[in-house]
Amino acid sequence: MSGHSKFANIKHKKEKNDAAKGKIFTIIGRELAVAVKEGGPDPNNNSKLRDVIAKAKSNNMPNDTIERGIKKAAGDANSVNYEYISYEGYGPNGIAIIVDALTDNKNRTAANVRSAFTKGNGSMGTTGCVSFMFDKKGQIIIDKEETDMDSDELMMLALDAGADDFNEEEDSYEILTSEEEFSNVREALEKEGLALASAEVTMLPQNYVTLSDETAIKNIQKTLDLLDEDDDVQAVYHNWDE
Repeated sequence: MSGHSKFANIKHKKEKNDAAKGKIFTIIGRELAVAVKEGGPDPNNNSKLRDVIAKAKSNNMPNDTIERGIKKAAGDANSVNYEYISYEGYGPNGIAIIVDALTDNKNRTAANVRSAFTKGNGSMGTTGCVSFMFDKKGQIIIDKEETDMDSDELMMLALDAGADDFNEEEDSYEILTSEEEFSNVREALEKEGLALASAEVTMLPQNYVTLSDETAIKNIQKTLDLLDEDDDVQAVYHNWDE
């Protein structure tokens, strides 16, 4: 993710998602299934499920699709056997990459992720080899065009709800929280009727790396594209300044 206009990046992600809605809906469908299995189908009593529903809505998943996914997961709770697994490694020029997957076959997923690194002239590393370069944060993005609230009022609302930081970008506001406070802050914003362009717990790089070599840029793009095409991959974090 670029450290410049975060909403421009969100819009870019959404455009990619619109071209491959099946992929993002598959990702969210698996997250719904796991959340229901872990905490039950009632979002009022399951904060993790509430977070996944918010993510689904920010990705324009229809309400009936969300409800169907929850009902299906509740009926098939014993058959849901996905597990979370995270991989870390390096792209060209030491770019740090973290891959979060949700899989029912760890051998298949590990082979596919390793292949994506290798084809981009990178390498898989051991657990912890790059994650120390990232901070795990709740990140909420609000499009300025979608809110009438002024920045000071929004900032006070977010900070009072438990946010750690508030940043104003050219076209958006970014609210950062701890992982523990994410749900509380998101729900406080939603209660005020604010439309959230994006709301998720993510890994934010502490520093970004710029690439100027064309071959290196092609290689990192190849790795990211291959990971994006893999249905087991839920999210990819990196410190390449695109």
